[in-house]
Amino acid sequence: MIRLELAGMHTRLHSTLCGSCPQGPTGCCASPPGVEWSDIGRIVSLGGAGWLLEQMAAGTLRPGQRGLLILRVEPQGSDGGALPKRCAFHGHEGCTIPPERRAATCNYYVCDDAFAHGGEPRGAPEALAGREAHDALVDLYGSWDLELAARIRERWPDGPPWNLDFLDWLGREVRRLASRAAPSMRVLRPGT
Repeated sequence: MIRLELAGMHTRLHSTLCGSCPQGPTGCCASPPGVEWSDIGRIVSLGGAGWLLEQMAAGTLRPGQRGLLILRVEPQGSDGGALPKRCAFHGHEGCTIPPERRAATCNYYVCDDAFAHGGEPRGAPEALAGREAHDALVDLYGSWDLELAARIRERWPDGPPWNLDFLDWLGREVRRLASRAAPSMRVLRPGT
């Protein structure tokens, strides 16, 4: 079953298949997404600038070409053999950080198997609405990342400074982009 929590750019999708992922106990978390420019701005806009700086200092997040990269670690209690590395934020019961600190992809991505399991091929309304929201979020965040990348290259040609001023700037930019995109986010709001 697919469950959709509509909340604009903070929309979340859930699938009952995730708890018993056919890909293994870490599922998607074996290859965590990057925390892209728009993700960083979204996290900052929700009060997470200090958390990002703490995670960078701890080495859990590190600068990359398109934002921050998440450390992959051996599962606890693993001898490095049978289980693959996974996202540093993956715990025994899934993600250990709240949704407002995650990359948006971690909140809205469910795989094609989950959509099929949720009834998309049979036209289940929840699965169809979930796919529509998923696709809208992929387009939204993708376009924001391209625009933010261009602005960052223009403003900081040698790379961003990775300090509080830069993070605050990204937060303001994402709020600006969200305000501009509000009319196109109708599908991501409850009651529409």
